[in-house]
Amino acid sequence: MDLITTATSIDESERAASVAVLPVGSFEQHGAHLPLLTDTIVACAIAQAVAERYNLFLLPPVTISCSHEHAAWRGTVSISATTLTAVVVDIAASLHESGIDQLAVINGHGGNYALANVVQEANVAGPRMTLFPARADWDDARLAAGLYSTAHQDMHAGELEVSLLLHAAPEVVRDGFQHADHVAEDRRHLLTRGMGGYTTSGVIGLPSHATAAKGKAVLEELVRSFADHYGLLSSPRHDQE
Repeated sequence: MDLITTATSIDESERAASVAVLPVGSFEQHGAHLPLLTDTIVACAIAQAVAERYNLFLLPPVTISCSHEHAAWRGTVSISATTLTAVVVDIAASLHESGIDQLAVINGHGGNYALANVVQEANVAGPRMTLFPARADWDDARLAAGLYSTAHQDMHAGELEVSLLLHAAPEVVRDGFQHADHVAEDRRHLLTRGMGGYTTSGVIGLPSHATAAKGKAVLEELVRSFADHYGLLSSPRHDQE
């Protein structure tokens, strides 16, 4: 996997990008067929593709985030929402000191709800930060790639994530995903019960339908849809008086 930047300070000085890209993943269970690092790999794959396409400043990933709903499984490690917020805010402040005022946060873990508040607060005086992919971006990518499952069915370690890893890092996908499907349609108490209340395997989704071709198509559509986010960050700011 070549998903973490190896650029030098000279490289970035010559690039002179006005927008930085920060992948935020997690370190949490993804069933028996995907690694704990799955969300970080996904975030890095998207961030790298976006940075290359739009010539942006790629940052290394935040690898541990808010995975408390997966605490029932050994190996999952979390930090608090307060800590994650502070990390992203501090990174944005450091970027500002170096002359970069726009930041695209590439989120690979749906449980990082705190990131939405960080981005909202950052944009009070004008576009400075975006959170990508948004739900609509994921929906468009699923449609473009012809995924069999719906986003609700395919919550975790399913068709989408396995497809992305089969494309971006096939060496980390273990055999067995072909028979790991598990559906839990009614998850209204997820925040209270955690994932353990709805699955014993750690999977909620349909990984048996995953293919590398679907993963490639998802990634390509996400890169295309990032154009709107980039356009907002690149537009002139109109600070409030």
